[in-house]
Amino acid sequence: MKTVSIIGGGLAGLSLGASLAKRQVPVKVYEAGTYPRHRVCGEFISGIDPETLTNLGIATELSDAQKHTSGEWYRQGRKILSMELPVAALAISRWTLDQRLSQRVEELGGQVITGERTEVNHNAGIVLAHGRPSEKSTWLGLKCHVRHFPLTSGLEMHLGNNGYIGLTPIEDGRVNLCGLFAIDEECRGKGSQRLISYLKAGGHLELVERLKRADIDETSFTGVSALKLGWQPHQPGTLVLGDAGFIIPPFTGNGMSMAFESAAIAAEPLSAWSRGKASWEDTAAGVMRQQHKAFRRRLHAALALQKLLLSSRGQDFFELLSRSHLLPFKSLLSLVR
Repeated sequence: MKTVSIIGGGLAGLSLGASLAKRQVPVKVYEAGTYPRHRVCGEFISGIDPETLTNLGIATELSDAQKHTSGEWYRQGRKILSMELPVAALAISRWTLDQRLSQRVEELGGQVITGERTEVNHNAGIVLAHGRPSEKSTWLGLKCHVRHFPLTSGLEMHLGNNGYIGLTPIEDGRVNLCGLFAIDEECRGKGSQRLISYLKAGGHLELVERLKRADIDETSFTGVSALKLGWQPHQPGTLVLGDAGFIIPPFTGNGMSMAFESAAIAAEPLSAWSRGKASWEDTAAGVMRQQHKAFRRRLHAALALQKLLLSSRGQDFFELLSRSHLLPFKSLLSLVR
């Protein structure tokens, strides 16, 4: 059997590694960093089929995740929507989850090689799951964990005039706070002060006051720029998964789910290639086609909805429909699932 080498040990890379190892496929996962570590992520998994996690061989690693069925949307401190999710979302920190998935790959017989940068090439058997390509962007993602920050639901989404931010309870009494903002050179500061600067600029004054009363874990603060949403550029003939292939706007809560889904799409075709039952060219092309088919509609819808949510008129319209009880929330949710 031929070895599958996965470049990148995030959700897509690790869950694919676990699924291949479960199928007795020789697999190596290369991660430039180490585990555990914090990542810019909503840490909110919505829309995943439990059967997908079972088939990947990682259901146990998520069995104790927080489960949330309700949420609230705010606009600069005003609550404009209460929502109920049709299926419970899972919430767990990447600090915990990535470590567990790494261990799971090795328990199943795969290899995880950390702290080592591997040359990205496009040879047969190479799967690229190394995160987003570095491109100039107008977006900035910021994240941190806080304690003693009470929430009345499993998710708070806050719309502002420079982006949006989501909050969700995770393990150990923590709340994950993660936002997407239009880059503003006037918003400065180190650690959480930079996040607070963006919150003030976006009009989230009530949220800032709540943060002042909470305990912010500065070691969890992290940021990422060069963030391009939608389909990511890649060379023809390559097999890319997760953020290396696509990034859905984070307000959907579907990004982590899509990473797992992409791994599930790739697992069986890669297993067949490893056993000599398919060519690499056909395998890579087939997996990419399946991902486009699975994600095309939701990416298109999410980008259109984000454009609406980030405009003043769009927020006015969203708030009006919500207050009039005319917002088709379930229909909109189905577009990004």
